[in-house]
Amino acid sequence: MADESDLPERPPPDGSGGGAQRADEGPPGRVRELWVLYKESPFLPATVLLFILAAAAACFAGSYTYSMANPTPRHIPTGVIGAYQEQRGREFIAGMEKALSASLSLRPYPDRAAAHEAIEEQRVFAVLDVHPGAGGRGDGVTLDVSGASGQSVAELLEQAAPAVGRKIGVPVQVRDVNPLQKGDPRGLAIFYITLASVIIGFVGAMQVNVHARGLNPWERVLTTLSYALLGSFAIAAMVDWALGALRLPFAESWAILALTMFTAGMVATMFTTLVGRWAILPTWGLMVILGNPSSGGAVSWPLLPSVLGTIGRWLPPGASVNAQHTAVYFGGHQHAFPFLVLAAWALGSSAIFWVWRHRHPGGREKPEDGMNADGEAPGSPS
Repeated sequence: MADESDLPERPPPDGSGGGAQRADEGPPGRVRELWVLYKESPFLPATVLLFILAAAAACFAGSYTYSMANPTPRHIPTGVIGAYQEQRGREFIAGMEKALSASLSLRPYPDRAAAHEAIEEQRVFAVLDVHPGAGGRGDGVTLDVSGASGQSVAELLEQAAPAVGRKIGVPVQVRDVNPLQKGDPRGLAIFYITLASVIIGFVGAMQVNVHARGLNPWERVLTTLSYALLGSFAIAAMVDWALGALRLPFAESWAILALTMFTAGMVATMFTTLVGRWAILPTWGLMVILGNPSSGGAVSWPLLPSVLGTIGRWLPPGASVNAQHTAVYFGGHQHAFPFLVLAAWALGSSAIFWVWRHRHPGGREKPEDGMNADGEAPGSPS
């Protein structure tokens, strides 16, 4: 009788041809193998970047379109003097609010001097003086606007006031008591120089990460401060001395731009410390997608969506625009708030970077104890 080991192997009853099928030989195994190869290739991060860049493009376009494409007034701080509570004054104010589809936030002042001081302090955008004889033989209404406070707001008031006056039979005189400089008729130069300082600030920090990775933490901070001082000087010199677009109070404007650029650089450094190579995402989102449209530089804050108008003042771009705008057009009336905002972001970012500096990529390795920079014990023969 033959031993069973000498008999030919019988095929299994399922007709599979004998032997257990290996899991990695069929389609599921092949898919897993391809997935492993894909994960270890440069194509996975490239694919991720495709979707990230598409989303970033949509957010970039959406944020600027939402805030700037159709600026609509919501409430406009307006100083009032004279007989604004009389019938003709109330009719004119009601007509203005209807024409603007916005409310005039009225702030009474005792006289024209006090009201104009409020313009200089940037508490109001215009001053409405209703003369007692409005509608009869008097002088009607005088509306003093401030183009430097916000050109887009001033234009809306200048367009609406005469039409409202004709409708209710009140003569209206509109004057721009604080116009923009001739080299900047649209009032956008301050927005542009702020945008330049913000973008160069955080792009510079990321380029330092690429091309000067060997810098130690304190050297990195000094490098950021150095290119902020030099870059901001170049911006101010180009706009003022070379192009003549703006007459800047040079030292003050230079200081604001330098603080802005340093802040943007340290914010990028902070995010690199916290999230590594993806730091461009929160930096771009904070500074460009959210910060610049809400800064009030391109569209005055009364015309921005209310949430953006509030948030923007607490972000570096908005604080920089506010400080620069006051320095250029309202000298002697500078406020501490925008500088405190910039300083808080700069110091906060620097502190986070310094506390977790061991997580930041780059830096030079320190020699081990008892070893010199060449890895040899002091005094050992070379």
